[in-house]
Order: sequence, then C-alpha cells, then structure tokens
Amino acid sequence: MLCDCVCLCGPGSGRVMKGRSHRAGRAVRKRRRKQESVVQSGINQSTAVFLMFLCCQLFEHRWFSPITGLFLSVPSVSLCHQLQYVRLMKFLHQRGFTSTLLQPAIFTDTGRGLQAVKTIKPGQLLISLPESCLLTTSTVLDSYLGHYIKSWKPRLSPLLVLCVFLVCERHLGEASDWFPYIDVLPAAYTCPAYFTDDVVAVLPSDAWRRALEQREAVRELHSLNQNFFRSLQPLLSQPVDEVLTCEALRWAWCSVNTRSVFMSHPSNDSLSGQDVYALAPFLDLLNHRPDVQVKASFNDVTRCYEIRSLSGTLRYQQAFINYGSHDTQRLMQEYGFVAPCNPNSVVYVDADLLCDVLRGDRSLDQKIKFLKENNFLHNLTLSSEGPGWRLMTALRLLSLPQTLYHLWKAVLLGQVLCEEREEWSVQTAKTLCQRLLQDSHTALDKIANLLRQCDQPVRDQLDVVKSLRQEERCILGSCLELLEGPPRQPDELLSCAPDVDAVS
Repeated sequence: MLCDCVCLCGPGSGRVMKGRSHRAGRAVRKRRRKQESVVQSGINQSTAVFLMFLCCQLFEHRWFSPITGLFLSVPSVSLCHQLQYVRLMKFLHQRGFTSTLLQPAIFTDTGRGLQAVKTIKPGQLLISLPESCLLTTSTVLDSYLGHYIKSWKPRLSPLLVLCVFLVCERHLGEASDWFPYIDVLPAAYTCPAYFTDDVVAVLPSDAWRRALEQREAVRELHSLNQNFFRSLQPLLSQPVDEVLTCEALRWAWCSVNTRSVFMSHPSNDSLSGQDVYALAPFLDLLNHRPDVQVKASFNDVTRCYEIRSLSGTLRYQQAFINYGSHDTQRLMQEYGFVAPCNPNSVVYVDADLLCDVLRGDRSLDQKIKFLKENNFLHNLTLSSEGPGWRLMTALRLLSLPQTLYHLWKAVLLGQVLCEEREEWSVQTAKTLCQRLLQDSHTALDKIANLLRQCDQPVRDQLDVVKSLRQEERCILGSCLELLEGPPRQPDELLSCAPDVDAVS
C-alpha cells in the first residue's frame, strides 16, 4: 500500500499534467517540485521506498514523508524477510511446524514480538509447536553431550544441562543444528544477573537484595561445576576456560530463565531435581501483557505445545500472552522488563524501613521477632489502592505496647483495635509511603545522571530500572493521596489501654 502511494505521487504524474491543455496551478507546481526532489541525483522510486524504510528503522519506527516533510508513526515493521528469521522458519518447518497466523515483527512499544497476519478469534489456537521443535533435557541427553552428562557424578540439574548445551551450540556457530534458533536469541539480557553495580545501586531495597542473590546464583553455578566443564574439553575446539566462561553461562542461564515454558517431564535417573523447562523457538517471541488471557500447555494427544487465545487479536496487531499474575518487580527479576499499567504492581516495605521509622519504640525488637516468628515480615506492600492487608496488620501489632502482649496474636488473626491505634497505623503507613516516595525521586535523579554517561548495554538496564521506579512513583503517589483522605472507621473497635511503649 505504501509502495502504491509512492508510485502514484512519483514524477510520472507530473508528465501527465504537462499534457493538459491548460497551465498547472501554483499549488500543483509546488507539490510537483517536492515530489521530484525525492528522485533527484538518480534516486528511483524503489530506492526512495527503501530509504523511507531505513528512516523507519533509524527514527524509532517512523516514516519520513518527503512530500509533507513530517514523520509518520508506524506501529510495527515485519522481520520475516530478514535472513536470520528466514533460517529460523526453515529450521522449524523441517521439524513439522507451520505458522499461518503469526509473523515476527518489531513494535514501537515492546520491541520484538509476533504480529497477527489474520484476525485471531477468542478461543482460537494461537500457536501449536511440535515436540520436535522444543529444546528440552531430552534433546541434550540425546546429543553429543549425553554420554558426559549421564556418566557424571553427582547428577547435574536440568537447568545446568540446558545452559551447557546452549553455550556449546553457540560455540559451534553455524555448524550447530540449533544455530537458526541460537542466532535469534538476544546477545545480552536486562535481568539483574546482567546489572552493573551502578544499576543495582538504584534498585528498591527488596529488588536490590534479589538482584544480588541472582548474580550470586549464576556465579555459584559456574564455580561449583568447573570439574564437569573440564570433562567436556574433548568436545571443544578451544580451551574450556575460554568457552564455558561465567559470562557465557550467564547468557545461557538468562536464556533459559526468561524464555522457557513450563513443561513437566518424567523423572530421569541421569538428572537431579525437578525438570520443568522447555525452550520453544518462535513461540518465545510472544510478549507479555497483564490483561491478556491465554491457555497454554503441552498437548499429550497432538504432542505439541499449544497456546489458545481467550482474548483474540486483530489483524496486524501484536499477539500477546500472559506470563502470570506477576508484579513489576517479579517481571523485572525473572524476565528483564516492566509492563506498563500492570494491575498487579505493588511497592514492597521491608523490615529495615519499618525498624528505621519506628526506632524510638523500646519494645520494637520483641515485636519484630514476634512478626518474624509468625511469618509476617514479608509481602508487606503498598498499592495504588492503599496499604496491603498484611502491612496494616503488622502496623496494628506494632502500635500495641508490650503490656498488651496478650492481644498480639488476636491482631494477627484480624482483630481491629481502638480508633487511636487505627489512626496511628494509618499515619505510620503514610510515613512509610512518604519515605519510599522520596527514595524513588532520589533514585530517578541518579538514573538520569547515569544515563548521560553510560554505554548502550548499561543504558538498556537503566531504562528497565527507570520504568520500575516510575511505576513505583505512580503507585506511591496514588497510595499517599488515598491515605491523606478522610479516615475510614472500622466496623468493630477493640478497647485498649493507653500506649506506653509505641512511638506516638
């Protein structure tokens, strides 16, 4: 359609105008001069179209119109004609996969994804990927690595087996059977395992701890399996220390962690632990959206991994799936992105912040210990709809003096206190919200400074954390506005003595 428009507006139309019996008007002459500028210096119409496509790529998927002098937004650009995707589809077709509904494309809002080439109706099968296309531990055990894995003691985990296979196949390059798939995998990820120290430092405290844990988990996986890696030297054309590096294992670990689908496998005597991973080429290009409903599972009858759309997708729109009801931090932690307008998003309140805000309470240590023993020091959250139930329950207990110890358990079971302590709990929640909001503003200022001086990989990481912090700021702003409104009166108030220990 765009090509037809260019042809209709090309220089040939000017020659038609010259054949008329009357002189063309000023507007027509002006428009013709703009049109002819497109093909000056020997540039023909097809070249102009290609240059316009390049403009789309270079200027964030916007078409530059030489006729109007404006950038026009283009929602997506197809990738199906690029060599790496042609090879991927050929690879999958040879294994029995046929796809008539979806094609790979670049989208302005999410990056790479899958576009519907036909309207997909609610309840329709979105994709069906044959078992032969899935990369599982069975694939690895049947490969050249199988003998080394089966004979190794102690037994290896399914995750490590898949990671090692990916690294070895990437090392083989185009000689690898799985090269068409590995070639379209990201070269790096925006998960915490990849974050630099500067990026980790601007995370919320709860996410900061989880990021350090993820980075350490990858390092530990690498360091604890050095002997197994060295046993694979006969398979490698380079020293094993140059192939199975910590960086290579990190790439493979993130590939499996972010892209695998859940698929339960029978227990295998050669492996240890639960085996639920399956890498699904092409299918793993589908992006997540919180409001989309799908049904996904492996069909034992068809021997295919199937995804059925319950929401449907219009033609030429991006097809989405739902990774689960994850909050923003979980999406960043596990998948390396932040979904906008996520209804599951919350802001976490950790024990350190609670202790800092309430450090004047003489019985605080005993209360914190009691909360910990009763599993009430995690999942304390603030949302745009206000403080979470667990947080308010913990605050109600923290409002009680040590003299009312006999009420502590009742509060954890849902007992509401007197009006004064309810008000104290709300005010404390407001203080927590204000402190977290200030922390978000400070972090966003630091991120802005870092973005001015970093290279592209770090910029990608910072962009994810920036989105997380912006989402957090919006949630806390809404929560604070709600807390500053008229107080809500509980239905049942428990009479309690004046506070002699808790912070006023």
